Amino acid sequence: MNYQKNLFDLTGKVAVVTGGAGILGTAMVKGLANAGASVAIADMMTDKAEELKKQVENSGGKALAVFMDVFKKETIQTCAEKVVGTWGKVDILVNAVGGNMRQVTTSPELSFFDIKPEDFQRIIDLNLLGGAIIPSQIFGKIMVSNPDGGSIINIASMNAFRPLTRIPGYSAAKSAVVNFTQWLAVHFAQEYNPKLRVNAIAPGFFLTEQNRYLLIDEQSGELTQRGKTIIAHTPMGRFGEPDEIIGALIWLASDASKFVTGIVIPIDGGFSAYSGV
Repeated sequence: MNYQKNLFDLTGKVAVVTGGAGILGTAMVKGLANAGASVAIADMMTDKAEELKKQVENSGGKALAVFMDVFKKETIQTCAEKVVGTWGKVDILVNAVGGNMRQVTTSPELSFFDIKPEDFQRIIDLNLLGGAIIPSQIFGKIMVSNPDGGSIINIASMNAFRPLTRIPGYSAAKSAVVNFTQWLAVHFAQEYNPKLRVNAIAPGFFLTEQNRYLLIDEQSGELTQRGKTIIAHTPMGRFGEPDEIIGALIWLASDASKFVTGIVIPIDGGFSAYSGV
């Protein structure tokens, strides 16, 4: 049992979770802290980040709330400096910032032809540039010098493999996150540090603030037709719970996966395996 516990133990590790105050981010912060890591909650929602910090500390963990706006590179740099200034290093980076936007979602009121280029650009900036590339540049530059390497975990989406209707910008951005994850895994291993690993988690359908309007009718509180279709095509017959990401997250962050890099793990209740027949 001690061997198994040590394999997944993150005691002494320093983790950064971008978007750490969001619904999925909160679960990941708590999961990493419960596994022993000191966790920086990097988010622009400072009140929620501070409240989460208190919750982690009240449970016996270590946490730091740091402001970060992924649309502004200088705040990512400042966040990295604060984390290193507090704990001296970064071992784990979880890029959990992302989401869809109404203004890049086709509907009877908004056709694909009328989506503004600047709105497409913003969702690419949110999910790809700010959501994966720029934090990996800034924190990765710190992590490549770690003697024991480290782990970068991007949050992709099952939508990257099976494009969904109505959300072309999000689909394109998350597909790019998967490709970038694989590229960076090879680049870091060959050019800098073979112990610095890069992987991704691809959640299926979890209710978040960004997708709730698509899945739950705002007036009735019932599933929309889209929500019903998703459940019908998910063999486990439900949406995922945020804490159901934690197991894969801890595995990728720990020595239990120290020969694993460049992969994408689906957490989707069987959605990707089901043909509909």
